[in-house]
Amino acid sequence: QVQLVESGGGLVQAGGSLRLSCAASGRTLSSYGMGWFRQAPGKEREFVALISRSGASAYYADSVKGRFTISKDNSKNTVYLQMNSLKPEDTAVYYCAARVNRGIATMRHEYDYWGQGTQVTVSS
Repeated sequence: QVQLVESGGGLVQAGGSLRLSCAASGRTLSSYGMGWFRQAPGKEREFVALISRSGASAYYADSVKGRFTISKDNSKNTVYLQMNSLKPEDTAVYYCAARVNRGIATMRHEYDYWGQGTQVTVSS
């Protein structure tokens, strides 16, 4: 079993950048595919990005493609989400999640472990 803790959220102006971190304990992240999701008030939790076990492959939601970058440092057991050119519509609680099975997974139920989330607020 793996425990996930997100950090790095905060308040930023539109056009700015933030880097979120997701630190894992209990198991090595090389055993998991990792994803980032977000949930805005009154909305469903939605997929943002995922990265493969090795870190060699990544996949993004269309809404963040070209602005966000997911990366993974297995030696530090940490996953990152670099967010650039932030927009007010990016405001949400951001969650990282771990998935045991391989392959592309963009649905919430396809992930096995979740962090507690970190708030990102983008002002206009």
